[in-house]
Amino acid sequence: MNGQPGSPDDGCKKRRVQEPEQYPAIMYSRNHPPRSQVKLSDLQGLLLNILADGAAPQWLSVRRRSAIEHAVVVLVPGLELGMFNGEVPFASLREGGESGASEEKKRDKPRQITMSDPSEYYPKELSQETLPEPLKPLAEIFTHVWPVVGTAEFRGKGNHRQYFRLHSALQSMLTAPIPRSQAPKPFVNKRTPITKFFASLEQQMENNFVIHPAWFTTPEAKESHRQQREAAGQTADHGWVDTVVDRIEDGDVPEQDIQQGSLTVGRKVIAVDCEMCLSEEDKYVLTRISLVDWDGETILDELIKPDVPIKDYLTKWSGITEAMLKDVTTSLSDIQKRLLEIFTPHTVLVGHSLESDLTAMKMTHPFLVDTSILYPHPGGASCKQKLRIITEKHLARSIQGQSKGHDSVEDALACIDLVKKKCEYGPEYGTGANTRESIFKKLERAGRRSAVVDWGYPDRGYGSQAEIAMGCKSDQDVVDSIRSVMGGKAFGKSGEPEKADLVWARLRELELRRNWWDVSGSDDVEAIRLDILKQLGRDPKNETEPTAEDLGEAVKKTVDDIAAIYSSLPERTAFMIYSGNGDPREVRRLQAMRAQHNKEASHKDWDDRSVKWTGAEDDALSDACKKAVQGIALMVVK
Repeated sequence: MNGQPGSPDDGCKKRRVQEPEQYPAIMYSRNHPPRSQVKLSDLQGLLLNILADGAAPQWLSVRRRSAIEHAVVVLVPGLELGMFNGEVPFASLREGGESGASEEKKRDKPRQITMSDPSEYYPKELSQETLPEPLKPLAEIFTHVWPVVGTAEFRGKGNHRQYFRLHSALQSMLTAPIPRSQAPKPFVNKRTPITKFFASLEQQMENNFVIHPAWFTTPEAKESHRQQREAAGQTADHGWVDTVVDRIEDGDVPEQDIQQGSLTVGRKVIAVDCEMCLSEEDKYVLTRISLVDWDGETILDELIKPDVPIKDYLTKWSGITEAMLKDVTTSLSDIQKRLLEIFTPHTVLVGHSLESDLTAMKMTHPFLVDTSILYPHPGGASCKQKLRIITEKHLARSIQGQSKGHDSVEDALACIDLVKKKCEYGPEYGTGANTRESIFKKLERAGRRSAVVDWGYPDRGYGSQAEIAMGCKSDQDVVDSIRSVMGGKAFGKSGEPEKADLVWARLRELELRRNWWDVSGSDDVEAIRLDILKQLGRDPKNETEPTAEDLGEAVKKTVDDIAAIYSSLPERTAFMIYSGNGDPREVRRLQAMRAQHNKEASHKDWDDRSVKWTGAEDDALSDACKKAVQGIALMVVK
């Protein structure tokens, strides 16, 4: 942060080069300190104030805002406050790999920053004298490090508040509230073809679908996907089948074959619902499958005899009894053969929490419409509304009320009718008002162009609304790509080289080295992660905590990359580094425990559950979330 020369107590007295007062700067003054801890939303507000029409921040000031021509924001997971105050030890290595002189000189020993005292969320000055060797280059660029808190979902109020989920540091920065003046207009009916409701690749991944191979276009991505399915036991050798669709484009229907105004736009829409029982290995196995077409006609309703012993028929929910399956000879492979004849590239599968049905069927298909996605839960994407609830609300129909269990034909028909309702009334029906939008769209309205530079394929998801989206396979790729964007050499949607007013990017090798990376992401990005681990000579199945020397090297590499990005920027560019959340691993561990508990709660007595979730675990998860939302930020105008 640039201090105003000559201003008393401006918090930036250590600027090595005094800048003219007319030069743009981000300034912090102790005379006007922040009234609370800075949040990720405050960082976003600063960015929007610099580039668009956002309100002026109250926790710092921006001098000559209109003179700032660009902004580059880099997310660096794994960088945390403990590295600056000595809580996270790591060794400083000299050139040649030898350890530094003494342990005291390897670590920073400044005053510890905590959040217990209001004054402790003020930014702290960076000094080369106190910083560990790998962090020293940061003091050449930035004058302060800011404690920043992310966002976590919670229940309750005051001292009874219980945190249970972290918000994504990526989404927190890249989606912004829609101003009231630009809020969506009252709901208006809008007939919409079913193709607009296909679950995207990102949605399928988020909802734990096994992905159809047609989604992957490169040999590397296809091979990575195959390896992951092999490891998960989801290949042909394990009884799985993929519908015959070679490319996503095979699902397109020629315009001349589509009846004008058709909601199905030439597709064959089939709703599927399955009933499952529990095997002796505590796995759900398919015991009944029902298919219903767009007209509500039942085209298949079969019982299936599993090839493994059944421990629990779950009759209360499945409606299946031992007597019903006694004389059944139809196997899962028999059903799969019939389904492969019915499902073509022009078939759309409809269902509720469809990933569970497809897993029971041991089948993948690319074109899916899931009513649990179309009718989202008010509590967020991590929760799902029950089919019974949304059917009662939107169809005024009662289902699943039988004492002998569910009826899969009835449930499939409800899904078809819910999709019809959605097609008739439009995308906003049943979703509630949308209150957030992409920051790239907001900046576009202000005449600003944006770029996303990230590992993997950002153009398929959050980066699709930016003018430029560049995929990378290493942090060095990220550094080079930012240089390319800022030099006007990156190609945008127009097919021509474009410059960007905002570049959002992410460095991930420090996150990778600290084992913070969430391995449940997309297969394409996971393939890149595994490749980097291979280059580092590390076993992805046996990842260990980095030694102090390893962590020191990883920090040095990341800081060098940050310095390289800064060097490549033109003057009058705002440069922001933010770490997002802290260590997320304990949160993930506890959330996995809770998910297992919830899964078993539907069919196991308390004493038989492998995980027993109590108030103590709720408290532990809340504490882990509160700890994990702590991050940092560094800001400057070059």
